[in-house]
Amino acid sequence: ILEKPMGKVLKIEKYLASSPAIVTIGTFDGVHIGHQKIINRLIDLGKQEELKSVILTFFPHPRMVLQKDSNIKLINTIDERSKILDRLGLDYLLIKKFTKNFSRLSAEEFVKQVLVDKLKAKKVIIGYDHRFGRNRNADIIDLMKYGEEFGFEVEEISAQDINDVAVSSTKIRKALSEGDFEMANAYLGYNFMLTGIVVKGNGLGKQIEFPTANLSIEESYKLIPKNGVYVVEAQHDNRTLYGMMNIGMKPTVSQNNERSIEVHFFNFEQTLYGKKLQIDVLKRLRDEQKFESINLLKQQLFQDKDHALAYLRKTNAE
Repeated sequence: ILEKPMGKVLKIEKYLASSPAIVTIGTFDGVHIGHQKIINRLIDLGKQEELKSVILTFFPHPRMVLQKDSNIKLINTIDERSKILDRLGLDYLLIKKFTKNFSRLSAEEFVKQVLVDKLKAKKVIIGYDHRFGRNRNADIIDLMKYGEEFGFEVEEISAQDINDVAVSSTKIRKALSEGDFEMANAYLGYNFMLTGIVVKGNGLGKQIEFPTANLSIEESYKLIPKNGVYVVEAQHDNRTLYGMMNIGMKPTVSQNNERSIEVHFFNFEQTLYGKKLQIDVLKRLRDEQKFESINLLKQQLFQDKDHALAYLRKTNAE
């Protein structure tokens, strides 16, 4: 994404401010209902005051760079986050590559070089607890002082709204780790997704009447839900596909201890090798199990299919 700006999603270096902006800054991982409340406020104010609505986000996540925290898991990949933000009607999502050098900018340098010179910020919406600049030593009070000096206004996001964002993020991660997709998707305001390239598997699924698309997810920081069987949907060639997905080690048929993500689509025969697919996860059906035989596995897969179709009939009817 950093090399291929799509529409309103740009590397910050490519952005040429043609008019003043209203800006907010953040990771916005998940772009959940708490975030959406803040972003909708940004967009509405932008329209009222004839300012371009701009989100400035950082990638990689600062913790990946500063703490070498390779274990950090994010709800969205940067591509997924960009798509969701774009759908909300934002004017621009600007991505700043986060580096150690960038982290060393003083608060004043960040305000002058980024907010004022680059973004032409006339209004900045920010949380009361937001910290910025080298060693994160500046806060909203400092930002307000810079606003007076450089001619922009600062609006504080309330403690309640900030709390809503924190609570939503915590609950979503917990729900995903526990397989509670009804709760996770309700807090997200959309279906949790997994995006990857379909790669060749061992072909066993086809032999037992359940051919699968094997999904390879490049981004190691992407949060993958707990192992198990899920009901899913995807879009392909302007068609909605429904199916079921297994995340796990395939203990009945595999000894290599490699985690895989495999999707079987109902009533679908085409080959998808090399295609990029976004899989929306709707519901968790069960834990992954080891069966005594391939035949018992096959029987269970037919049961899973019946349960998945019953769930889809019920939810589509509602």
